[in-house]
Amino acid sequence: MPSDSLPAVLRKARADDAEPLTRLFLASRAAAMPYLARVHSDEATLAWMTHVVLPGTDVRVAETHEGGDVRTAGFVSLDGSELEHLYVDPGLRRRGIGSLLLAAAREAAPDGLTLYTFQRNTAARSFYERHGFTAVAFDDGGRNEEREPDVRYRWAPLGR
Repeated sequence: MPSDSLPAVLRKARADDAEPLTRLFLASRAAAMPYLARVHSDEATLAWMTHVVLPGTDVRVAETHEGGDVRTAGFVSLDGSELEHLYVDPGLRRRGIGSLLLAAAREAAPDGLTLYTFQRNTAARSFYERHGFTAVAFDDGGRNEEREPDVRYRWAPLGR
């Protein structure tokens, strides 16, 4: 964990997390990928978070506690061994929160994980590669709504 890491605690997501997680999702994507097409309104994204992500995947929320304030710092969403989402508040990047969320995902899927990320998202690609993921396939963007070329990554524990 970096020397400027920020203590965070993980907890299972609740239904009332939909709004803060949607805000974090939108802010993180805008900061990391300003080139990415917005294919849904904020309202539609909230509905997706409320009715698809939260009830349909295993979501863990990272929170920081500073001066009595609780801040949603990031979240990870798993569907079995598929890492569907890992987002960190843009103002809290490079402080160990993404690594904490990824560790929780690995614990939940000890036999291995797979994920997609956009090819142009070099920060995410570097993050996953630093954490032992290997690129296994490159796609032209035909499989995602944004029509953005992506890359499939896989992580397997040593010896598997």
